[in-house]
Amino acid sequence: MNELKQTGVSEKKDGFKKRVSRFFRNIVIIAVLISAFAIYWFFFNKYSDGERKGTLIKITHKGNIFKTDEGEMWLSCRQTMNPEKFYFSVTNDSLANVMKNLQDECVQVTYVQYRATLPWRGDSKYIVTGVIPIRQQDQ
Repeated sequence: MNELKQTGVSEKKDGFKKRVSRFFRNIVIIAVLISAFAIYWFFFNKYSDGERKGTLIKITHKGNIFKTDEGEMWLSCRQTMNPEKFYFSVTNDSLANVMKNLQDECVQVTYVQYRATLPWRGDSKYIVTGVIPIRQQDQ
């Protein structure tokens, strides 16, 4: 009779341990899935894309560990008093070289915007994917 009582108690302890370990395993799986979704959502899912037209001011190759190409553009092709600036990053080296040759000219850039930045992608949430020089007609 005594053996029967001890067996029942040990089965209850084993069942409790299994339920607790299953609970923590499920919590870890849920945390990993939520983390993976958050990483995808903030760093790899496009928030928007579009085009901007203006005068390309500068392209700089900078960074401490990850060297990236960073650019700055006035959002006006005409001389104005206080033009708005557009800051962006360029991930493609050949595109950055083309843009270096187009400094101080009116250009139209296409870009992709992400919700957050990555060190190897640049300092800006805006990543330029293309550039077209715009020829201005004198009026």
